Amino acid sequence: MGPVRRNSKENVILIPDDSTVESMIYNLIFNYVKHMVFVMKIEEGPEFHYLFVNEMGLQYAGIIGDPIGKSMEDVLPFERYIEIKKAYERVYFENESVTYSDQIMFPNGRMGYTESLLTPVRDENDKIKYIVAVTRDVTELVEERNRLIKAEQKYRSIVDHTLDGVFTVSLEGKILEVNPSGQKLSGYAEKQMTQRSFFDLIPEGDVKKFTELFQQTVASGAALESLDCRLIHSKGYSITTHLKTIPIVINSKINGVYVITRDISEQAQNAETIKYMAFHDHLTGLYNRRALLNDLECLIKENKNTGTFALLSIDLDRFKYLNDTLGHLAGDQILIQVAERLSEFNKENIKVFRLGGDEFSILFEGSRKEATLLAQKILSLFTKSFYLHYQEYFISPSIGISMYPHDGKDAETIIKNADEALFRVKERGKAHFQFYRTEMNSAGTHIVSLETHLRKALARDEFILYYQPQVNLSTGKVKSFEALIRWDSKELGMISPADFIPLAEDTGLIIPIGNWVIDTACKQIKAWSELGKSGIKIAINISPKQFLQPKLVETIQGSIRKYDIKPSLLEIEITEGAMQDTAETSPILKSLKELGVTISIDDFGTGYSSLNYIKQFPIDVLKIDQSFVRDVINSEKDAAITTTIIHLANSLGIEVVAEGIEEKEQADFLMRAKCHKGQGYLFSRPISAQDVEFNIFNSNEEIFIH
Repeated sequence: MGPVRRNSKENVILIPDDSTVESMIYNLIFNYVKHMVFVMKIEEGPEFHYLFVNEMGLQYAGIIGDPIGKSMEDVLPFERYIEIKKAYERVYFENESVTYSDQIMFPNGRMGYTESLLTPVRDENDKIKYIVAVTRDVTELVEERNRLIKAEQKYRSIVDHTLDGVFTVSLEGKILEVNPSGQKLSGYAEKQMTQRSFFDLIPEGDVKKFTELFQQTVASGAALESLDCRLIHSKGYSITTHLKTIPIVINSKINGVYVITRDISEQAQNAETIKYMAFHDHLTGLYNRRALLNDLECLIKENKNTGTFALLSIDLDRFKYLNDTLGHLAGDQILIQVAERLSEFNKENIKVFRLGGDEFSILFEGSRKEATLLAQKILSLFTKSFYLHYQEYFISPSIGISMYPHDGKDAETIIKNADEALFRVKERGKAHFQFYRTEMNSAGTHIVSLETHLRKALARDEFILYYQPQVNLSTGKVKSFEALIRWDSKELGMISPADFIPLAEDTGLIIPIGNWVIDTACKQIKAWSELGKSGIKIAINISPKQFLQPKLVETIQGSIRKYDIKPSLLEIEITEGAMQDTAETSPILKSLKELGVTISIDDFGTGYSSLNYIKQFPIDVLKIDQSFVRDVINSEKDAAITTTIIHLANSLGIEVVAEGIEEKEQADFLMRAKCHKGQGYLFSRPISAQDVEFNIFNSNEEIFIH
């Protein structure tokens, strides 16, 4: 124990002697220092002998046993010894400290990196007697450095090889770096641009735009872009670029901006071409429908409070006939001439459009009175003939006019009402003009609404078949019915067939509706046969459009097989109008006959060549139209025609059914003329299947005339 020293407060402090201090330092280095510490004594050779190794050194250097006093060659594996010996010899011969890095395997089996500092210890004669080696684990530092190197290489690879020009710009606008694409885009080498202001590359007209972009990026820290900022090439011409500014953020502080540029000069030029094509008709060069909608929207905004303007919708009368007769190329030439003629009206307040086909429009900023004068001028202009291949043609226009704001306050309504006025002109003889009137739309709106509901009717199961009895005039018995479709809309109520059948014909919906009728009639025949009424026949009407469908016979055959009914119990009623094309009609009727169904001609006597149909086609039933039956008592001619039809059918073995019987005298006349069956309100209105079963089947299939 060393001497004792007292302080002013009489506290006792122990001062350790030299041996105690040495022991403390030894213990600290051996047990607590986290680096590997080696003290090597230098012997002749030179050879290096272990004088001291701390605990970390023993663990991580892989030394087995006690190395103290042993040489490095004796302790370490040979390859390891040779590698480390080189560093120690450098210290010895160069008489200075040496730092070296190494890769070793740690006791836990993990490969890592170390960094060693070898320091010489000299005696009083300045001769190196010892070398102190301190080795630290730098694995994390090396791995982090490697990650940074890889990240830098990845970044550099992206920047160097991207097709976009990348400029690294200081906050003052100086160019610090530029990638190869940026050099190619600007025409300058990197040395020519470094420390030059990026603003020098911007034309005067775009400097303000770029300055705002640059300053906003620096202020907000957000990436911004411009689609049409120009750069000046080294040769003096401008390049239209898509330019983006991205802040360079380091340690949460913006210290520069990346300016990324892409040459879009070609796209910009193409965009102008595309814009022209988007708003112009390719055939005539006039503005198109898209341009009309755009201009209408602009005019509506400009005239929202006080202004007025007119839209003239123009259609060429009988152009389709000319086009079909002369061919489409000739038709296009006529359209070009029409466009040239209408273009005479193109002025500051008048603009001409072609919407497609032979549809043209004129947008005119003026009053109703002025629009009237313009329409008259257009009609007058078309009194002159058109010439094509030295041939003279006359074309007249029909014109419908709607006025803003009286006839609509939005583009869609203005166009629709001009078209509605044009439609009325077409209906009333063409070659004149008419302004829109409010009542014009009522019928059209009803038709559109009805069509919308009709398209959903099948899916909603809104159709019903009613059955009108066909009475045997001599017995009063009922063995057949005509099926008549009814539409009970869930939203509109009961709709008359006179309203929806023509609409179904026009829209093509008659095909799926007709298929539903075929299937439902066959299903009803099956249901009645299961009630013991196996001989009941149902007649269904086939529309002219459905009759010419390629799959008609296949559809009928499918339903017959589906419900396993006798084909003869299904009667197909066809109007004379559907059979005018003999070449098409004959194979269809032949296939139906082979199928075994009954074929009848509906409304017989009202069409053309009625006798010829009986001669050519396999007809089973003739239905005398009610127009003859109605006046059979009062008109000798109708009586004679009706009697002749019945006698002709009887002589040919064809069954005759008279329609529209409403009076007993009519029934008596037909019975005397030996007409087989009759149907009409005298016997029964069309009734539901349930009423047929309750009122007719339960009365022994008889209807008595009172």
